[in-house]
Amino acid sequence: MAAAGWGGRLPEQIVKSGHLHPTLGQAAARILQNMDPTKEPCDDFYQYACGGWLRRHVIPETSSRYSVFDILRDELEVILKGVLEKSTDKDRPAVEKAKMLYRSCMNKSVIEKRDSRPLLDVLETVGGWPVIMDKWNETKGPQWKLEQQLALMNAQFNRRVLIDLFIWNDDQNSSRHIIYIDQPTLGMPSREYYFSEGNSKKVREAYLQFMISVATMLRKDKKLPKDNKLVRKDMTQVLELETHLANATVPQEERHDVTALYHRMNLKDLQHKFSLKGFNWTLFIQSVLSSVKITLLPNEEVVVYGIPYLQNLEEVIHMYPPRTMQNYLVWRLVLDRISTLSQRFKDARGSYRKALYGTTVEEVRWQECVGYVNSNMESAVGSLYVKKAFSKDSKNMVKELINKVRAVFVETLDELNWMDEESKKKAQEKAMGIQEQIGYPDYILEGNKRLDEEYSSLNFSEDLYFENGLQNLKANAHRSLKKLREQVDQNLWIIGAAVVNAFYSPNRNQIVFPAGILQPPFFSKEQPQALNFGGIGMVIGHEITHGFDDNGRNFDKNGNMLDWWSNFSAWHFRKQSECMVYQYSNYTWDLADKQNVNGYSTLGENIADNGGVRQAYKAYLKWTTEGGKDQQLPGLKLTCDQLFFVNYAQVWCGSYRPEFAIQSIKTDVHSPLKYRVLGSLQNLAAFADTFHCTQGSRMHPKKRCRVW
Repeated sequence: MAAAGWGGRLPEQIVKSGHLHPTLGQAAARILQNMDPTKEPCDDFYQYACGGWLRRHVIPETSSRYSVFDILRDELEVILKGVLEKSTDKDRPAVEKAKMLYRSCMNKSVIEKRDSRPLLDVLETVGGWPVIMDKWNETKGPQWKLEQQLALMNAQFNRRVLIDLFIWNDDQNSSRHIIYIDQPTLGMPSREYYFSEGNSKKVREAYLQFMISVATMLRKDKKLPKDNKLVRKDMTQVLELETHLANATVPQEERHDVTALYHRMNLKDLQHKFSLKGFNWTLFIQSVLSSVKITLLPNEEVVVYGIPYLQNLEEVIHMYPPRTMQNYLVWRLVLDRISTLSQRFKDARGSYRKALYGTTVEEVRWQECVGYVNSNMESAVGSLYVKKAFSKDSKNMVKELINKVRAVFVETLDELNWMDEESKKKAQEKAMGIQEQIGYPDYILEGNKRLDEEYSSLNFSEDLYFENGLQNLKANAHRSLKKLREQVDQNLWIIGAAVVNAFYSPNRNQIVFPAGILQPPFFSKEQPQALNFGGIGMVIGHEITHGFDDNGRNFDKNGNMLDWWSNFSAWHFRKQSECMVYQYSNYTWDLADKQNVNGYSTLGENIADNGGVRQAYKAYLKWTTEGGKDQQLPGLKLTCDQLFFVNYAQVWCGSYRPEFAIQSIKTDVHSPLKYRVLGSLQNLAAFADTFHCTQGSRMHPKKRCRVW
């Protein structure tokens, strides 16, 4: 394809050619504009497929990353804005509440007027924030109890601090729920920020300064004397405590083997093994569960995921007095609530956010509010989205694609010589047993009461955004805690419909494709099948392959953690995986201070990316050999097979800010966008054949890795 032909001009002519379907014109225009055909596809396929996109898009001031995915999310939010702002008389209660929550979030003048008042009121109810009180040590300190404070944070504010206690499907028995105890998250996104040098030090300093600023502002609001020395001392101790906690946690890449994490025991064993110098586990757990009227059974079992952490916590827990512990617990609540406060509190967060994400401007208010309402009321918002923007017949087409890709996964097992027949048979059973959820759960569109009942405990008020937020925290915590005595509902959706993403759940052996991702470039009824297979087909293969990655492979077809592998196959699975760990660990990411990708933390996603694109391509070839006729796109000198790979790559066009690249390389389980494309296609012989890449070129390396 000549470089000359692709400015804005050609696509426009395509669209105007009258008899042509507009979707084809749009698809051709999109693909052309995203490409940089001056680049050599066999040298750097990512630049070839995405160079035009990268050249035309500047990361907005409000974003830390900007990609095709992010733009789809932005466009979806515009649709949600429209439906949430539309007032009608005949909304059902769930929708009415979602719109009310949105309006309360948009009500900036009231939020400004109320200022810090609602926060100060809530701090009273949690035993006070010592740093902004006169005599906390004397008044509140003596009756302070760690167990009760942690329980309050967990059950009322959904803040699982110091000890992460949550209810989830029992890994070993997928039909029931069980209590889990694990290491907690921290105030900053990953443990490295607490002790690494370089950029981390900047972030750490900004974080401490943020704490100090907020405490100083609140002291002033309470008309307490200015005491910079006290505030700095208190907050420095909080950061020290949190640094010890960070040190006590196990790095994510060492927590990949769920079979090694899982330790089931009863309360007596828990108390005996982790006495934490007198911490009363029964009191803590019972205090959490009392909030939903559940009583612990005498023989209640818990699963401990975070054994090394709890062993280390023993040392930390008594290094600090109650004052520091309470300062820390309340800080984590305050940190979480900053975005629901008046502007000056968000401004106090500015330098910290800049150090962490590289962004200098907060996202626009409506976008923040749409995102907030969608993540807290996903079924209600999902029903509005689906009515507005999702066509029902997409469901059946996607179901057919799932069946095609799944069939290829099963057929491909025959090619694998690292796996014996017995394990292949089990893998086939598991693949055939995968349940799928497509688009949205039916009940959100139906006239029955279920959708409204989901939100029956919520009573929002247009002027009380802060308190509305607290109601959501409590409702979310209680919804999850109540599950302890409930059977697992296999039909439950783990995610809302208005989401641009897809999921695999190992405990349910289930794949989920929300309505939000079932749109171009991933999927369209009108676009050529090469694009559908290279888009949503690849996503389907990716999610199916998660059932067989380094984590998913530990679960059987019913979602139980059970070793169904022969020793031979398990040993070879590790060998095949090592090749990929090594391959991705050799990619250097210039933006992230020239750090290397972590091949261990990204292994599961890399296995899924590699399997997904391989299966989708095979499924596409199979569709054409079985008589499928694909449409050609006008103005593109690409074969249909080449188009498949170009669309696959273009799903991942995007760029990062350096600060966010440094964060992602530590926290994201996915490889950087560029290496998701290059890594998977370097391993695929069919790609090199399609673009005639000679061996030894970058896209046709001598050594290839393959798991599935």
